[in-house]
Amino acid sequence: MRLKKLSLINFKNLPQTEIELAEGINCFVGDNGAGKTNILDAIYYLSMSKSAFTMTDGQSVNHDGEFFVVEGAYRTDGGGVEQVVCSFSRRAGKVLKRNGKEYERIADHVGAFPVVIVSPQDTELITDAAEERRRYLNGFISQLDRAYLNSMMRYNTVLAERNRFLKSSSDETMLQIYDMQLSEHGTRVYEARRAMVERMQPMVEEYYRTLADDRERVDISYRSELGEMPMADVLLRSRERDIVNQFTTAGVHRDDLIFRIGGYPLRKYGSQGQQKSFLIALKLAQYRLLAESTGEKPILLLDDLFDKLDMNRVKKLLEIVGGDDFGQICITDCNKLRLETTLERADRGYALFMVEGGDVKR
Repeated sequence: MRLKKLSLINFKNLPQTEIELAEGINCFVGDNGAGKTNILDAIYYLSMSKSAFTMTDGQSVNHDGEFFVVEGAYRTDGGGVEQVVCSFSRRAGKVLKRNGKEYERIADHVGAFPVVIVSPQDTELITDAAEERRRYLNGFISQLDRAYLNSMMRYNTVLAERNRFLKSSSDETMLQIYDMQLSEHGTRVYEARRAMVERMQPMVEEYYRTLADDRERVDISYRSELGEMPMADVLLRSRERDIVNQFTTAGVHRDDLIFRIGGYPLRKYGSQGQQKSFLIALKLAQYRLLAESTGEKPILLLDDLFDKLDMNRVKKLLEIVGGDDFGQICITDCNKLRLETTLERADRGYALFMVEGGDVKR
């Protein structure tokens, strides 16, 4: 997958911009706050129809505007040409079009244009609560499994209905109906997550070993109550507690990803460099699985490339993504000389864009 041209109107601090991207590495250099990360987020929007960060559509509109438009012209690995337009208006909401045709359900677009982003905010996957790790896993699996996305959306809808019901009633018949639906969709979600984490584990370990030259073994595992008993039994066991608390206390919405280094929690025992290397290894494993499943090489977005990485690890990362298994890459950094020197040492060609005050020049 290659993004040939990116056009932006009123997207964050980018009032009106057109960028012709190279097929290989694209570097965006500028001071902090210049708009580098916003360019990467716009590319993410075209794939996922939402920000890569915790921002609403309304927060992505330029402060002086009432709407934004993000448009991308793509060439697929098979040679096809695709046009995607994502627009948002404070009055009319969000519209997503592919080749001029509007989607009836925006969720149907997810997975058609695979993308993977590595950013400093990824540290939240380690430091924040389990909700952040579930959100990551949901977004990843949804790109390659439409049935998973549908089951997750339906599960969340039923969960919200059950929680509302528990605030006013404890009728057993209605709870059984809700539990049947949660069990059906929750079991599908659990099975897909468990299978995906099992596939990721050896890849994460392999990439980490290459990046870090570290003798410590890293691993990723999936923790769920459904690993002990069926979803129906999980809900039945927690029913009295749910009635007392007036919300659903058990289910796949409580699951978690566990990260370890040397058998110990990565959050407590991993250095900043080890944690960053682990997160990059996690995202590279995600990239490989997306490429294998979709038949398209995702676009790789590397935001603030040098954040918490020494030069040796950056060099190894560029060696990995410079191989035939990877496609188009977009990199941001605030230090032009450092980025150019690193890419030249890695013997990698690139296109360089200067970003200043929302203006982008090649």
